[in-house]
Amino acid sequence: RHKDFTENHVSAFVCDLTMDDLSKQISPTSVDIVTMIFVLSAVSPEKMPLVLQNIKKILKPNGCILFRDYAVGDLAQERFKCKDQKISENFYVRGDGTRAFYFSNEFLTSLFKENGFHAEEIGLCCKQVENRSRELVMNRRWVQAVFRFSDGINSSSITETSTKVELSSQQNLEPMPNDNASEEPVNDVEVDMSEGMAVEMFGISATDENEIIDIGLGDCNFKIKVLSKEYQHTCKSTGLMLWESARLMAAVLARNPSIVAGKRMLELGCGCGGICSMVAVRSAIAVFATDGDEKALELLNQNITSNISPPFLAKLTTKRLEWGNRDHIEAIKDENVEGFEVIIGTDVTYIPETILPLFATARVLLPREKSLKEDQHPAFILCHVLRRVDEPSILSAASQYGFRLVDKWPTGSPTNQHRSFKISSWFSESGFDKYIPSSALNIMYFQIE
Repeated sequence: RHKDFTENHVSAFVCDLTMDDLSKQISPTSVDIVTMIFVLSAVSPEKMPLVLQNIKKILKPNGCILFRDYAVGDLAQERFKCKDQKISENFYVRGDGTRAFYFSNEFLTSLFKENGFHAEEIGLCCKQVENRSRELVMNRRWVQAVFRFSDGINSSSITETSTKVELSSQQNLEPMPNDNASEEPVNDVEVDMSEGMAVEMFGISATDENEIIDIGLGDCNFKIKVLSKEYQHTCKSTGLMLWESARLMAAVLARNPSIVAGKRMLELGCGCGGICSMVAVRSAIAVFATDGDEKALELLNQNITSNISPPFLAKLTTKRLEWGNRDHIEAIKDENVEGFEVIIGTDVTYIPETILPLFATARVLLPREKSLKEDQHPAFILCHVLRRVDEPSILSAASQYGFRLVDKWPTGSPTNQHRSFKISSWFSESGFDKYIPSSALNIMYFQIE
């Protein structure tokens, strides 16, 4: 907490604007200004009125909303159009399951008007970024506006909508479609968009679609090649990125090598990073790193080759595995007939349709025989942020394939009160907090009934 922080001046809280009543946290009709910066685009169009009605409860009469969000025709939307990611008109799903809506001035003005706001100012902000070395031109578009809560006050102050265009390039943009024929175009502004500026603004690599991430986990240090930020926004494959859950689980394995020591480990949906597998191979008998995405596996093999040396390299195998695919499963069983004492999955629970195949696959790849000691029983460990699939749904799928939840972190499991094993013991070493990238992360530890 910052030394100057006081609860009298700043109040932070979690809120789903489509469900949670803002007036329970903030006094009704007490706020002069609300900022909505890239917020509404993440909400389904049919729920946007709920958000605005919620905000109205805490706005003073004549209070305003300062708004900025994605506009129709933005680079990211154009990339979505080339993929099977469209939900409805101007509404798309990203590779990680989050949503993105792209606003036109007309839609936005109508939406706010229907919910008691008038547009005091609305404009289109355009930036064109050119990367000459890659012959790449990127058109970014945002809508920026000020909406006033009318409430019958100062209704005469409504002004004509204006369109403001910022041009940041050495080449001019084509004129934007204009709903108001009386508007006059704004003069172009020439700004030098050097390659360095493009890198700073959009994370663009000059010669490659990938970027290198440094991972430091005590004695384990890796340089991992992943898809650069410029492309992650609209990439359909989540396996080309490195997720926070993988960082946490890799840190857990690095600090607690006994989890996999002397065992065979399988990583499901490891993506291109594979850092959990690369840490585990130092202690395990054998490690299989698997993913269903061939592009992710290609990048994974590059990362393994550049980060792992003999004799560890000989113990690490990469395989393509689509959950529920019998041929893929049998190919792995042919190479490892004993099964895997430890199976790990990081951020593999965000698509509802894949949860049952996930547990079905884990079940057939665990050893058939149990050890006598509880901490030696085969285990299936999941680390994730709960997104589109909630915990009861995961537990229901697990039980269908004979799994029981032994423990979970950070909350602990009520059924694990009298057992010797607890996930919290993995975090007992001082200084571990720096390896926990997000408080939203969860770990679930399953064993066979």
